[in-house]
Amino acid sequence: MLINVNKPYLPDPKKYQKYLDRIWQTNHLTNFGPLSRELEEKLCAYLDVKNLLFVNNGTIALQIAYTLMGLKSGDEVITTPFSFVATTSTLLWEKLQTRFCDIDKNTFCLHSDLLPSHITPQTKAILPVHVFGNPCDVENIENIAQKHHLKVIYDAAHAFGVTYKNKSIFHYGDVATLSFHATKLFHTIEGGAIICNDSAMIEEAKKIINFGLFNNYPQTLGINAKNSEFHAAMGLCILEDMDFILQERQKIWEYYYRHLKDTYSMQECNPHANNNYHYFPILFEDEGKLTQALERLNLESIFPRRYFYPSLDTLNFNPSSCPCPISQDIASRILCLPLYVGLTQDAQDKIIQLLK
Repeated sequence: MLINVNKPYLPDPKKYQKYLDRIWQTNHLTNFGPLSRELEEKLCAYLDVKNLLFVNNGTIALQIAYTLMGLKSGDEVITTPFSFVATTSTLLWEKLQTRFCDIDKNTFCLHSDLLPSHITPQTKAILPVHVFGNPCDVENIENIAQKHHLKVIYDAAHAFGVTYKNKSIFHYGDVATLSFHATKLFHTIEGGAIICNDSAMIEEAKKIINFGLFNNYPQTLGINAKNSEFHAAMGLCILEDMDFILQERQKIWEYYYRHLKDTYSMQECNPHANNNYHYFPILFEDEGKLTQALERLNLESIFPRRYFYPSLDTLNFNPSSCPCPISQDIASRILCLPLYVGLTQDAQDKIIQLLK
């Protein structure tokens, strides 16, 4: 039996078919259709946010966020090297200058106390990541940003449904982005979202994702970042099943934790936030032990993921003048275990046995 790190959740086909029937009735396939608008409204309610714009992926969501924040070619953005490559590749595509700040060795998030030492006259924004859904030090980041007149853009790809001090994590920062890729906790097959409190900014984003058009007239430089009714239909189905998805993932996450907490170091979770059970990362003593464990697992057709690896400050197309030794260390010995709805306890027992 093949066990991958993730298996996308699929709803009851009959449920999905009901939404497809509505698409056939309206003949509206894309361009802000009724299902897309319904999904946005329901996500706003579920996530407790004022404005959410559904786009075609989380990567383009970041690039549009930079535009909304008024960032220009050559501007410097401080971010973390411990993230998926899209976090910094989006900066490079927009010709923004990446300045890496190392991470906290316990939370894996950007170390906010180190931020001030990285701020230069060219710095215009901070791009933190809620790593594995674990919230950053949002209050300290906000204070630093206000003091230095910087924008804050949160890459919240993993933070669906996360709250901090009983408030949506998306209430922090000038703008936040989400990924709705098939591997995510909540997905629309492919997709993403832009979230911000500023309604005028969302209206501007709507123009940008539709070629810059308003009333069929180009008003600003735009791109095609809309998503389809078929993707929205999947999202509406998944949203209906979120309670079940979270319950199942919680069982799997807690079973791993009970059996591995005394063997491996783990991410320190923010005590003021909830766990959305998106990932289960473990830390090995060194890269050699990780490699040995990975080989044992792979031989049994079990494929966890070295996530995030490598540390982004080591990539040759993303040169850094600010080496990040903590990120490099964590990236070299972290492994995310299989976690998805339908993963059996027998499969977990096999994984745990091979790790001990």
